[in-house]
Amino acid sequence: MFNYNRTLEKKQRCGYAGGMTLSDRNNAFRLGIAFSILCLAICIAASFKAIPAYAVMEDEINRRPEGILQVLFSQFSNVQLLAAHWCIVGMVLYSVLSVIFIHYSFEKTQSPEIMYIVLFAASFSFEALRLVLPLMWVYEIPSLYLLMASRLIVFGRYLGIFSLFSASVFAVGLKVQKQRNVIMVITIITLIIALGFPIDTQIWDSSLNMINGYVSTLRLIELGAVFITIISFFVAAWLRSSQEFTFISIGVAFAFLGRAFLLTADTWAGLPIGLPLLVIGTWLICTRLHKIYLWL
Repeated sequence: MFNYNRTLEKKQRCGYAGGMTLSDRNNAFRLGIAFSILCLAICIAASFKAIPAYAVMEDEINRRPEGILQVLFSQFSNVQLLAAHWCIVGMVLYSVLSVIFIHYSFEKTQSPEIMYIVLFAASFSFEALRLVLPLMWVYEIPSLYLLMASRLIVFGRYLGIFSLFSASVFAVGLKVQKQRNVIMVITIITLIIALGFPIDTQIWDSSLNMINGYVSTLRLIELGAVFITIISFFVAAWLRSSQEFTFISIGVAFAFLGRAFLLTADTWAGLPIGLPLLVIGTWLICTRLHKIYLWL
């Protein structure tokens, strides 16, 4: 019995109780790094053809995105597709550096929440696919590819949202043995959302996003998930008597706010406002989680 208890404790400390060993989890981190680096390389390569096309595309703009940034700055700044481009590059670069930072910070630290934080950070790499739109002005790319890219972008965005939501549920007390099942469930739900609503490949806005159907419904789902995520971390702070989760909740709010700025940015105000908020929020989440689980 003594040996069994010691073995069980060792497995729990190595992440076995989460249905994923530390080795498996770290391999997933490395896969995320490789994926985000690939997307960054695609982003850089596409930039050489996409940037010259913006001068022509700006004459065709007839719609601006609906977002916080537009409400605050639309009267004071003109549309710049180049600004939207660099926001995309900034998000993909953030994805690469964040996943690398998390991998080396948590390489030997067990935390059931951190896998979902990595999924959130890696999800920004999908934004590189928005550059398919300007490439269509350079090459004769069938609209089918633009539709596929748009659905993958939506998949990445909602994967990120539901991943942070799942991290908050684990913080509140969901049994870690269910981790693999949770990842599968949020992936399936995200696929259903990405494939289940119409996308008009003939209409795009000044942030290089295609126009989606059921916008109000999707926005309501997103806001609901964000609100529950923030509240759940506050609840975790109370249930587990740890103020670190309060800072994580604040970090989540910063990260989502920065994300909202960057995803709809079509002026130069987007990058210097959105990216620092996103980085600070992610830093708060990761450093506080590391502090909570460092001695476990």
